[in-house]
Amino acid sequence: MDATKEKIAQLKQMIDQCRQAVVFTGAGISTESGIPDFRSPGGIWSKNRPINYQDFISSEKMRIEAWRRRFAIGEVLDQARPNPGHLAVAKLVQTGKAACVITQNIDGLHQVSGVPDNKVIELHGNTNYAVCLECSKRFELEAIRLAFEKNPHAPVCDNCNGMVKTATISFGQSMPVTEMNAAREQTLACDLFLSLGSSLVVYPAAGFPEMAKRNNAGLAIINRDPTGMDHLADLVIHDSIGTVLAQAVGLE
Repeated sequence: MDATKEKIAQLKQMIDQCRQAVVFTGAGISTESGIPDFRSPGGIWSKNRPINYQDFISSEKMRIEAWRRRFAIGEVLDQARPNPGHLAVAKLVQTGKAACVITQNIDGLHQVSGVPDNKVIELHGNTNYAVCLECSKRFELEAIRLAFEKNPHAPVCDNCNGMVKTATISFGQSMPVTEMNAAREQTLACDLFLSLGSSLVVYPAAGFPEMAKRNNAGLAIINRDPTGMDHLADLVIHDSIGTVLAQAVGLE
């Protein structure tokens, strides 16, 4: 048995023996569905500097640019489908082995793969719909897109005239309190923390694996590249999340 197969067997054993797992996902699980990474060299932010939340609030020009960028990557997002990694995570949740998914991703692919919405904790929001920053009314993107194509402008709320923004957390914007509290609660309740496809450099989200480990949970990290927390983990696998996790949960 080669080293990777041995590690997959070890991962399967950790999953089988745990009482309650928590799955934590980053960009690496979604790049396997064709969604480009934001932070890596050649990623989206290396081509376009991210728009700070305060710039979005204070500048009509920046709001228009933010919406232009969102619609520019819309086709990629719309065509993306869950990969074996997402499906394996969904199986862990559906069978009750994993209590929830804590995700840094904004693409909604965990829900598409079959994870109930109330089992997904989105730390950085969701780019598939928009909200009013004043009254929190939800807006679907299609109507905004059609209006934007006719006349590029920053949409406003038809309820209170507030600014409308994709339901994502931007640089400089406060992390969502409800989601952060829920993630902390689930992290402290688990005895196995699975970190999938996260570089584990973006705080405060990256603090959850450390929190789980300090609370005596097992920690497994699956990521193509090394992370700064590999030395803390009980198991580290540098390989495809879809390939590894699908085998570990019995999808292959």
